[in-house]
Amino acid sequence: MWRPWGNKKTPVRIHNTSSPFSCSSFKDIQHLCAEDSSPSSLSPAAKRTANVFHRVRIANSLLRSWAPARPEPNGKFPDSVLDRSVSIPDSDKRVVVYFTSLRVVRSTFEDCKTVRSILRGFRVSIDERDLSMDSRFLNELKGILGSKSKLTLPRVFIGGRYLGGAEEIKQLHETGELKKLMEGLSAAESGTCGVCGGYRFVLCEECNGSRKLYTEKSGFKACTDCNENGLIRCLSCSYAPF
Repeated sequence: MWRPWGNKKTPVRIHNTSSPFSCSSFKDIQHLCAEDSSPSSLSPAAKRTANVFHRVRIANSLLRSWAPARPEPNGKFPDSVLDRSVSIPDSDKRVVVYFTSLRVVRSTFEDCKTVRSILRGFRVSIDERDLSMDSRFLNELKGILGSKSKLTLPRVFIGGRYLGGAEEIKQLHETGELKKLMEGLSAAESGTCGVCGGYRFVLCEECNGSRKLYTEKSGFKACTDCNENGLIRCLSCSYAPF
């Protein structure tokens, strides 16, 4: 049935659409952010939130204190990271890197591989000294850095000055400072050495790598020209042969 037409209007009920959510005033936010707000003036909920903000600030300060050293605003590292008093003579125009090619310690091998790859990318003259090929490099490095210092690899010297290890080289490369340090250094020769194949060492010509020499008067004796592996530095591509 149709509703009868009439002048009388029926009232329409409007449902309550208000939400039970209530927003706190800005005064509560000011209490949370204020540094000098007294704990007694805050509500229990506000106290818990303030404690959370306080713990976050402490955690951030600790993280900043434990973080590795970063470059200063002028782009240079602090003196605590780069010991510029340590230097190598007769290496003003090249890079000297002490490393190891052994895979005994994977992290050390990966650091050496990464640093060598970064340095080679600048196409400058690099004197690579592999401690696993000749133990005299180890004694040489200890003499430069001091016997009391903790010896880790790799160790990099640029222009005769000590730059640090893997972390320092990576940070300098990321900030662009490493490129500036490479300016003015001698360019690397193109191609691979035809004598040693890029290994920087060849077999000793006196003993053919056996480390022993024979004479009719004294019989067998140890060869004094080569190292413990029966190798000598390649004269074609090495800078300072022993």
